[in-house]
This record gives sequence, structure tokens and C-alpha cells, in this order.
Amino acid sequence: MTNLLSIITFLPIVAAGILALFLRGDDAASQKNAKWLALIATGATFLISIFLLTGFNPADTGFQFVEDHAWIMGLRYKMGVDGISILFVMLTTFLMPLTILSCWDVKIRVKEYMIAFLVLEGLMIGVFTALDLILFYLFFEAGLIPMFLIIGIWGGKDRIYASFKFFLYTFIGSVLMLVAMIAMARTAGTTDIPTMLAFDFPSVTMQVLGFTVIGGMQTLLFLAFFASFAVKMPMWPVHTWLPDAHVQAPTAGSVVLAAVLLKMGGYGFLRFSLPMFPVASDLLQPLVLWMSAIAIVYTSLVALAQSDMKKLIAYSSVAHMGYVTMGIFAANQQGLDGAIFQMLSHGFISGALFLCVGVIYDRMHTREIDAYGGLVNRMPVYALVFMFFTMANVGLPGTSGFVGEFLTLMGAFRANTWVALVATTGVILSAGYALWLYRRVTMGALIKESLRTITDMTPRERWIFAPLIAMTLILGVYPRLVTDITGPSVEALLVNFHDALPEEAADDDLAAAAVSH
Repeated sequence: MTNLLSIITFLPIVAAGILALFLRGDDAASQKNAKWLALIATGATFLISIFLLTGFNPADTGFQFVEDHAWIMGLRYKMGVDGISILFVMLTTFLMPLTILSCWDVKIRVKEYMIAFLVLEGLMIGVFTALDLILFYLFFEAGLIPMFLIIGIWGGKDRIYASFKFFLYTFIGSVLMLVAMIAMARTAGTTDIPTMLAFDFPSVTMQVLGFTVIGGMQTLLFLAFFASFAVKMPMWPVHTWLPDAHVQAPTAGSVVLAAVLLKMGGYGFLRFSLPMFPVASDLLQPLVLWMSAIAIVYTSLVALAQSDMKKLIAYSSVAHMGYVTMGIFAANQQGLDGAIFQMLSHGFISGALFLCVGVIYDRMHTREIDAYGGLVNRMPVYALVFMFFTMANVGLPGTSGFVGEFLTLMGAFRANTWVALVATTGVILSAGYALWLYRRVTMGALIKESLRTITDMTPRERWIFAPLIAMTLILGVYPRLVTDITGPSVEALLVNFHDALPEEAADDDLAAAAVSH
């Protein structure tokens, strides 16, 4: 099918336009119609994306389903997917119908709420499919707007502060990336991403404003992109916007933010930083590895001190993203495979954990851990589901959470043994805060009067969790579903990465790999 990527990208946006233009009123019937249209549009997008996956050839390490058309001012509208990006498209289309289902009880400005999520889905898919630098930037930045509105309009009591903090952090980082993109386009003479992947940006030491820049232009470009992607993930110490955003966002907003939006930073490192700036990536590898290890330990300790369930899970997300950056900048097959797997796994698990919080928040209207206790007595199905995803978040073998952490730690061990040692303590700490949360919320006697009438999960809520449970188990038992698709593209990326390094650095990497074997 031609233009398959454009159909997947713009179908949700077209549905949002139909909602905006033709659906009038805010009565119960109009609200129901808005929800059903959003669900049908996101469901259809997922079904169409299955054709994308079934027609994809993992052995072909180039870009597939490429669309290339003249656009504006000499720019190209170019889209395509490879073994790295296609699974992020699938993650997005898989999660959005479940997200819409989780919003079924929303009663305030329902039409606008559905429009925001539909537009957001299209923009997120666009980030993973864009093959033109400017097109990528437009999708990347435009995604801020619907999430800003979701937090700012439908969020908690401090939603305005959280939404502006989210917007400013991510926007300021991206301004530096835009400057770098302009410099890249002028140097390479094109904005075509595949062409830039093969372009050798200058890496000779240079003088800038009296300062010696080791690694030359590549280092400056790397740092500009790093500023944007590090905030987006987010990495320590530019992570402080995330807990506020999660706490104030509605449940569906938290699900999308944790499951998909954070992955744009990791995808950016894989698409731009490693392949386009290999010398700078190798030069700054120790710094990024240690930042990742510190993030894992520090945010895990902070999670232990939280009294708000959402904030605890938000800090857990920062810790798990530390494994991702550690795996990426380990710059070996296990590390990169593990980082991609961890991002996909985290999408299912963290999304489910925020949904678990949403289930009891809808009933009790509080996220304070101390307000709960003994829920297993009244909500046995909920307690079972919550326990499953708690174990997956800890990294229990047999779940997808284990595979991602194990592979990234293997990759880190090959790159830097001490970083791997420090990061491994995060596994212990994650068990501490996750099990502590679960025990206080669900276990023990039901002594609080306010909980005596709480009801268990509805059929709709169970249907939302069923696909997430299935994917977490399937990927945990058979991870080759992911690695067989990503492996060839990751291998090609690494070959180009090491070939682009100066001979001495490449020899050092090969020697380290030989020692690890």
C-alpha cells in the first residue's frame, strides 16, 4: 500500500478535524460520539499499522515504505521506517486505543480532550517516521502543544505550573537543537536524514570564542542535540519537570507521557547522536554513562521517599530511562538492543502502572499512599493486576522488564565495569520502592472506613489491562519478537559508528570487546 506512513500519521489528525468541525454541543450524546470516534480512529490506525509491520523486512537495514515528495521552500516531505523506528510506531498505535478507553469517564470538555489525544498521536508517529530534519523538528516540537493543553486544562490543582514547566524545559532544550540543525543543513547541503547519516561532520579540534573544542563541530552539534533529548527523556539532572507533569496530568496524559513521549529522547540519540556524531559520542561516552548510573541510583532513592503514588512512579521512570541511555552509549549490540527493548517494555509497564493509580484515584480522588491499605480485601482483581506490573517494573524474570535491564547491564559491563556495578544497585532499590508501594496500598487489613465500599475493577478496566499483560508476558518469554526486528539495523548502526571513529579509538573499543568475551 502506497503512502502507508502518511495514512497512519494523519488519520488521527483527520479524525480530530472531523470532531472539531462537525460535532456540536456538550450533552451526553455528543460526549459519547466524541469518545467513540476517537476510539474508532485510534483503533483503525493500529489495525493499519499491522500492515506496516507484516510488510516490513528486518533483513533490510535501510529505510522502508519511503515517501518522498517536494514540500515547501526546497524542503522535502520524506518519511520512512527502519528496524529501530518501526517498533516505536507500533508502540504508539497499540497504546492509543487503550488510552482512549481509559478516558471513558471524562465529562469535562470531552470533545476537546479527544481532539488533543488524536492530534498528539499523529504528531508522535510523525517523529518516528520523519526522514527530513525540518519535518522531524516540526513533529517533535508540535507534540508539546497538545500535551501542554492536556496537563493545563484537565490536570490537577497545580496544573498551570506543571504545564508551563513541562513546556519551557522541553522547548528551551529544543531551541539549541534547531540551531544545530541549521548548522548541519548548511554544512551538509541538505536536510535529508539518510544523506546526513552518511555525511562526515568535521571532528577536528577547533577554537570557538577562545575555547578549544575537542572533537570539533561534532562535539558542538552533539551537545546541542543532547540538550534537547536529555530533557525529553528526561536524564538527571534535567528531570525535575517530569514528576510535576505526571502528578498534575490526568491519568491518560500520564500514560502517553511515560509510554511514548519520553521515548522520543532515546529515539533521538539512536537516530542522530550515535550515527551522525560518532567521534563526539565516543568522546563523551564516559560522561553520559556516569550520568545514567547516577540517575538510576539517585532517582531510585528519591522514589523511596515519596508519599504520592504518581510521583513515585514518575521517579521510577527516570531511573528506568537511565538504563536506556546507559545501554545506548555503551555502543555495543547488547547495550543498544537492550535500550530499545527497555523503552518498549517501559511503555507497556509504566503505562499500566499509571493506569493502576488511575483506577483507585477515580474511586477515592487521592493519590496519597497513606490513604490506602488492605485493598486486596475489596479489590482482589486489582491487587493481582497491580502486583503483576509491580513485579514487571522490578524486573522479574519472565516479564519484559527483566530482558531490557539485563541486556543494558550486559552492554554497560562491556563498556565500563564500574558503571555497570553502580547501575546494578538500582535493581535492588527498585525492588525496595516498588514492593514498599504495593504493600502499603494493597496488603494488610482494611481498616480505613472510606475504603469499605470501594469496588473492584470494571469489565472495561479489565479489558484495558489485558493487552498490556499479554505484551509484557510475551516479550518477557520471547524477546526475539523485538530483537529479530531491531538487531540488523542496530548492527548496521554500530558498524558505521565504529568505522567512523579514529583508528586508535576504534582499536580501543575492539580490545574492550575482546576482553569482555
